[in-house]
Amino acid sequence: YQTTFQTWDKLAAAYQDKFMDLDLYDDTYDLFCQFVEKQNPAVFEIGCGPGNVTRYLLNKRPDFKIHATDVAPSMVELAQKNNPTAHCSVMDCREINTLASRFDGILCGFCMPYLSKEDCEKLIEDCGGLLNSGGILYFSAIEDDYQKSGFETSSDGQHTMYVYYHQADYLKKALEKSYFEVVAEERKTYSKNNGTSSTHLIIIAKQKHT
Repeated sequence: YQTTFQTWDKLAAAYQDKFMDLDLYDDTYDLFCQFVEKQNPAVFEIGCGPGNVTRYLLNKRPDFKIHATDVAPSMVELAQKNNPTAHCSVMDCREINTLASRFDGILCGFCMPYLSKEDCEKLIEDCGGLLNSGGILYFSAIEDDYQKSGFETSSDGQHTMYVYYHQADYLKKALEKSYFEVVAEERKTYSKNNGTSSTHLIIIAKQKHT
């Protein structure tokens, strides 16, 4: 994991330049905003990066009270700069169960490609514990056989990180176990610079447990 965290810290500005205006997932963020029906809801964002999604959500729903977190300090710094009204802090998503707060919505955009199957299952369980009844969870992952997970090099050949592929079946089982009901499931084809593409899975689920 350490290699991945250090890489993200170094890549923060480049990531911001590349993804700040990427609109491929906007319709799924719109769905999240629709499903969070409460006014002035508390929203927790995991793996906020430079705050590109944070900014989109706040434009769409200025009433969102967002606490955005990322494991890389340089990402959090950019996120705060890009979203002065959000509360941004450094946090490892494997430690969210230590939070005392409760939320009406949790958004976790592309943390799962950097978490093992077991850590993803724990993350879903932890999110279940942090959500108020009827709360909404959004997460995205790269969908493929878990066995294909391994080290990958960035498009400029400068950085290497371990990328995990995940399967919808065990992610949905983990949701069921934590009393979630899937309310939306989407797939997007993401084209990479090298001409290949990958399938990105987006799931939105509602906490049924009271």
